[in-house]
Amino acid sequence: MTTVSRAADQIRLQLQRVSHLRDQAQSAGLASAVHEVKQLQARRFRATYSDFLQSPRHAAATRFFLEELYGEHNFTERDAQFGRIAGAIERLFPAAVGQLAVDLAETHALTEALDHEMAGHWMDLGSDCGYAERYVRCWRLTGQPEQRLRQLAVVQHMGRELQRLTRSRSLLLALKMMRQPAQVAGLSSLQQFLERGFSAFAGLGDASDFLAAIQGRESRWIASMFDDEPAHCEAALTQELSKA
Repeated sequence: MTTVSRAADQIRLQLQRVSHLRDQAQSAGLASAVHEVKQLQARRFRATYSDFLQSPRHAAATRFFLEELYGEHNFTERDAQFGRIAGAIERLFPAAVGQLAVDLAETHALTEALDHEMAGHWMDLGSDCGYAERYVRCWRLTGQPEQRLRQLAVVQHMGRELQRLTRSRSLLLALKMMRQPAQVAGLSSLQQFLERGFSAFAGLGDASDFLAAIQGRESRWIASMFDDEPAHCEAALTQELSKA
């Protein structure tokens, strides 16, 4: 099996997981709860990285990660396009961007699976407890620390690949040349995702401090949410959200 077909199979598999979870959420009446969980997490991310969002050097890369990987948007159209690129990745895009599509699909599937389970607990707990207590309890009921850490590892790999690939002028030029073919093929959302990522990391330059900060902050957050006293986690979440 070729690298391209392996990538295509991985993308399709991950997007099938996402589609199945979306259908489950709709049929189980979880869609609203999933959106509430995503909204709260998006607020937390914006607060945690508010310093980077205000930094001229880091702002574009930070927005790219927060909006494209952890945003509260509906990614149905982009997912459909990613599903189509699975079979056309070699023909329409430089081969070097294939792993980025795989990373995005895996991150997306991991995020959706965790958010889906969180949403089930979110509904069960109801609104009798405050949002911070409710969120911390949902996190711990969901568990799966290995999946949380895997999610972070894939994001780190994507960031390192974006930094590596943006050093190639020929690849950047090739990506720009793909605009028209991608639009004709109905892959404009994917093209925009790739261009935004490449542009953001090209402007960032050396991304080591940016990626190290994400690794450190998210690792500490994950460890705290699983290991610290619930009251401490609730206070930390409330304080963090007050910045957003």
